[in-house]
This record gives sequence, C-alpha cells and structure tokens, in this order.
Amino acid sequence: MKKNSNLKLQKSKAHGYRFTVGRFLQMAVALVFLVFTARFLYIGISKTVNGQNLSQRTKQLYKRNQVIKATRGTIYDRNGLTIAEDSHLYTVYAILDKTSINYKNKPEYVVNKTKTAEKLAQVLPLSAEKIYQYLTPKKKVFQVQFGTGGSGLTLRQKKKIEAMKLPGIKFLETPSRLYPNGVFASHTVGLAQPIWNKKTNAQNLVGTMGIEAYFNKTLTGTDGYRISSVDASEYQLPNSNQVYKPAKNGNNLYLTLDSQLQSLLETRLSEVQKTYRPTSITATVEDMKTGKILAASQRPTFNPQTMKGLTKSYRDILVQDTYEPGSVFKMLSFPAVVNSGNYTPNEYFRSGSVNIAGSTIHDWLTSGWGTIPFSQAFEHSSNTGFVKLEQKMGAKTWKKYLKKFRIGEKTGVSLPGEQPGMISFKTPLDQAITAFGQALTVNVMQMMQAYSSLANNGQMVKPQLVDKITDSNGKTLKGYEIKKVGSKIYSNKTKKVVLANMKRVLNKQSGTGNAYKMGNADIAVKTGTAQIANPKGGGYLKGDSNYIFSVVGVYPTKDPRYCIYLTIKQPHLAGTTAEKILASIFKPMMSRIITMAKSDNSTTTVSVPNFKNMTVAQASAKAKQVGLNLVKVGEKDRITAQGIKSSEKLESGDKIFVYTSGKINCPDMKGWSFNDLHQFSNVSGIKLSIKGTGTVTSQSVAKGAELKSGEKIKVNLKE
Repeated sequence: MKKNSNLKLQKSKAHGYRFTVGRFLQMAVALVFLVFTARFLYIGISKTVNGQNLSQRTKQLYKRNQVIKATRGTIYDRNGLTIAEDSHLYTVYAILDKTSINYKNKPEYVVNKTKTAEKLAQVLPLSAEKIYQYLTPKKKVFQVQFGTGGSGLTLRQKKKIEAMKLPGIKFLETPSRLYPNGVFASHTVGLAQPIWNKKTNAQNLVGTMGIEAYFNKTLTGTDGYRISSVDASEYQLPNSNQVYKPAKNGNNLYLTLDSQLQSLLETRLSEVQKTYRPTSITATVEDMKTGKILAASQRPTFNPQTMKGLTKSYRDILVQDTYEPGSVFKMLSFPAVVNSGNYTPNEYFRSGSVNIAGSTIHDWLTSGWGTIPFSQAFEHSSNTGFVKLEQKMGAKTWKKYLKKFRIGEKTGVSLPGEQPGMISFKTPLDQAITAFGQALTVNVMQMMQAYSSLANNGQMVKPQLVDKITDSNGKTLKGYEIKKVGSKIYSNKTKKVVLANMKRVLNKQSGTGNAYKMGNADIAVKTGTAQIANPKGGGYLKGDSNYIFSVVGVYPTKDPRYCIYLTIKQPHLAGTTAEKILASIFKPMMSRIITMAKSDNSTTTVSVPNFKNMTVAQASAKAKQVGLNLVKVGEKDRITAQGIKSSEKLESGDKIFVYTSGKINCPDMKGWSFNDLHQFSNVSGIKLSIKGTGTVTSQSVAKGAELKSGEKIKVNLKE
C-alpha cells in the first residue's frame, strides 16, 4: 500500500515538472515569435537593417557595373603594316578546395588530379609529373597556379584546355601586346607591358621603353562603362534604366620605318653579330630631306614578343649611349673650314704627325703620305691635315660651328632617355682633336641630324620616327611636319665641295672607303675609326679591335636624299677588316635604297587647305593635320585671308600665314625665309625692304611694336 502511494507521488511530481517545462517552452517560443514579428514589422516599416536600406541593397544585388576596356592604339610602319597591336594572354589555375560547388551541385574543384595532370601536359610546356606536384601542395590551399609554364597562354591554347572540360581548371585574362615581327627595331618601337593599377584594381598596358613609352598617353585609351539592372538569370530587366559610356580607344601611330628595309637590316646585323661578336652595332637609314628614319636597329637587341635577350640589352644605344665618333665627324669640321673661307685646297702640309702643346697627334698611317695638298686631307682621312685646318679656322670660329651643329644638345627625337653628350674645348689640344671627332661625345641621332644638312643645302632637319597620328577611326590627327633645326649652317657651294671629297673617299689609290664602292652607283662615303676611352683610367684602349669603326654613306650625290650610318664596336676581326664587315651591311642596304628610290613617288610637299572663315583654333588643327605651321597676323579670331592660296603647294613644315583683321604687331622675323617674308607682306599689306639672301638676321622694327598702314620694315638676310 505504501509502495503504491510513493509511485503515485513520483508520477505527480514528474507531471508537474513536464508541465512547468512545457509552459517555459511555450513562453520562450511565444517570446521568440514576438521578437521575430516585431523585427519583421520594423523591417517592413523602416526597410532598413543595421542602418542599411534593403531596397537599395536589393537593387545593388541585381545591378551590374561593367567596365568596357579600351584598346591601346596600334603601331604601323609607313605603309600600314602592323608592328604592334593589342592582344590577350591567359594564365591557367586550378581550384583545389572541395567546398567549391556550383549551383547545380557539381564540383568546381579538381576531382582527378592524375587525369588532370596528364591532360594539361598535352598543352602546357610542363610534364605530367610536374603538374601533379603543383596539384598536390604540402599545405592546404584554395587554388594553385603552374608557374611560368601556365602563364602567357594564347587563345588557341586556352580553347584546347577548355575543350577537355576539366573540373576546377580556370583562367585569368591578361592584356598583352603582340609584336608579330619579333626582332624588328625593338629598342625603337619599345615595349608595352601589363602593370597593376591600384586605382582601377586591374592590369593595364603601359609603355615601358621606346616609342611605346614616349607616346604612352597618345596610345592609351580611356575605359568606358555600362551600369544596368538584371534578373536572376543575368538578363537585362525590361524598362530599366541603363547608364552607358563607350570606351575611347587609343590613337594609332604610323612610323616612318619601312618594313622591307628594316627586315633586311635586322638580317644583316644578326649575321654580323653571330660571326664577329662585336660589343655593339648601330645602324640607321634616313631620308635626309625630311628627317624620316626609314630603318634603325642595334646589337645587342631583344625579341619583344618572347622577351629573349631583354635583360642583356635594355639600353637604347642609339640615343642613350654617347661615344667619340672619330673621323666621320670630319663631315662637320670640313664644311665649317670651307664655309668659313679657310680651305686652301692647293696649299701643302706635312702629313704623318703634328705636335700640339707637347702632345703628338698621328695619322692612322703613322708614316703619313709625305707632303700633300689640303685637297687630299679628307680622302686620306688625315688627322694631321684636319688639325692644321682647325688651326687655320681658329678655335673661336670652330666653336661657333659646333654650336650651329648643336653638338652637346639633345635632338629631341621621340625616344626616351636621350643623352646630349659633351664637348671638351678648354685646351688647344682638345680644340684640335675635336676636328677629327675626339674630345667630344655624341649619340647616333645627333650625327643623323648633322648629316641631314647635306640634303638641305646646309640646313639641318630633326630626325623623326612618327609619320602621322590617327584616331581609332583612321582620321588623321597630326600629319608629318619637317622640322628645321637652327639656321642654315653652310652654303650650297660648300655642300658641293664636301660631296666631291666624299666621292673621292671611294678611290682605291687614295681613299679610305674603297670597300664600299658599288660599281658606278652614285654614292659618296666617309669612314671613321674612333679610339675607345680606357674605362679603368686615362688614355685609350690598345689593340687592333679596340675601336669604334664606322661609315656614313649618302645617295645620290647629285641631290643627296638618303643616308646610311653604321658603327661597330670591338668586333673580332678573325683575319678580315672592319671595312669589309661594315660593307656586308652597307652594300645590300644601299642597293635596296637605290632600288626603292627609283619607284618612290613620295613627296615632301603638301596641298594648302582653304582656311578662310575658320577660327584660328580650327585652322591650327587643320594645319597640324597636313604638317604646316600656322602663323596668325592680326588680333581677331576669324580668318579673312591667307598668304598662299588653297590647293597650292608648300613644303611639309613650312609656315602658312593667315590674317584675322585688326591691329598688327610686328612679329619676330629672325630665321624667316624669303618666302615667309613674302607671305607676311601679302596678308598684312606691310611693305618690306629686303637685303641679302638666306634667312632673316635682323629687322628695323622691334618685335611686338604696333605696325601702321603704309609702314616699311627693313629686313636683312644672310646665308
């Protein structure tokens, strides 16, 4: 009886506990329900969570901000053949984390590592064993790449791998630059490489050397964007607003380079480099009348597509290296002597050696040629003769000509890192040896600029590499403009004397350049052999190969237009001569130039546009397109007259005068030609009293003074 009573009591207590727990759970559930209800009501009314608007977050969830990538401008040769253009490369990577599952519940990670390695090895330059090692790292990682073997893949390689349908294998797209010609004016054209941009959080192509770097802003486009609303399937929602800004692609460059000439030059340089292993070679071909560089290269060089050789040849030695040019510099000192009236061809001097301030200067043939006339100094390349000519001319006069030739100044050619060189001119010894290209340093483009004076009757023109700039639609934004450098250095008469002496250099009996003679071809040359300064101390290096050997040649001699300039430093002669080595480059290049010249109908003249009724800004842009320099006369903004009628011809780079009415202030006429003065007089109505020939050296009315109707200006010109 007592046992039954205890059992009932225990059941009663258990029931009470269950009731209490049940009530507690009911209250807890009710409380949670109330909290959730209150929360839902709050969210429904306020539409915010943690201070964030849910409507806006929902819109953002279905909003897509898409960057529309701009294309970098293409670089072409002068005939429109592609030299550099945009492309894309890919990097393959593998996801290893097994939590990577897509929305169809299928694995997005590498499932079978052995099979994956075997398949990838069919495309990548890696063995299956090496790929398997990448797929089985010692530490747990989310994803892995395959080193250099898995990067730089082409679209074709990417598609091959995608066709294998390997789980977990993904790709990163990288912008890249395609250089289809391989080694092709590599330092001149340069490189554009993908560089990470922190602001855009993406990789962009940036020019890092050569023209790619110098014209980086011109070639670089501006990315666009598209902002749109999509549904869960990523389709654009109907009637939704879309913000769109198109990408602006970069401008295109047409270089002055001729692909046929350049390719031939690269072939010849490679053969010489392989056979004679020189420290360096430079080679440049120029249209001297215009300053257009038709071909340019160097050794050592690199392949911009594969980057092979880049680490050993990063410097552009055409502009970034300076050197003592040697006897090819007599192409500058000789016209200075002739033009200054100090050339006495029938006067004799003793060759072999000469003493200057206690130092003895020798001819390359140390015994000399006996007592010879100055008329033979150039063809023999006699240092002694040129020292005596410099003394006759005088250091003061010679220095003026050095300044006119702009030695020691940058040319401003469109390549980064140009070095100006220097002149040592303090002592009589330095002054004397500069006459044959020592005690001063130059770069290749400075020499090309100086040589251009032969084609323009003593007037230098700037060497240039860009023929025109167009936008992405092909519209010309800037045409070619011949840029005259300084004033005229020497007369046409002096030019003829220089060319006659250059032709005699080819003479077998007395000249130093017979190795470059090409039958009856109308060419003229000058050779050079420059000593190399000892890097470990004073003086120069000794030995038959420790020189910079060079040659400059022009064609045709009747009216010079084309120039080849070659240098080779420290070749292994191997039983031959430096002249024969250089001739193996010079002759095929000159032969191609002669052939090209016969069919080359290109002209340096441009047709004058009609500028009437244009604003000055509109006319300036139009003049720039065709390669003319607009000169405004008058104070207004609308053009009412022009100095040369439309459709008439002017030389590229010439001035075109336009009149805008209103008061006229006297311009600075220094350096103007007779044609410039004639144009100014035509548009302004101002009378000019012109005395002399050449270019303007002085004017009777000061620059900036207001000119009155009927006023006459006296102008003096000088050669």
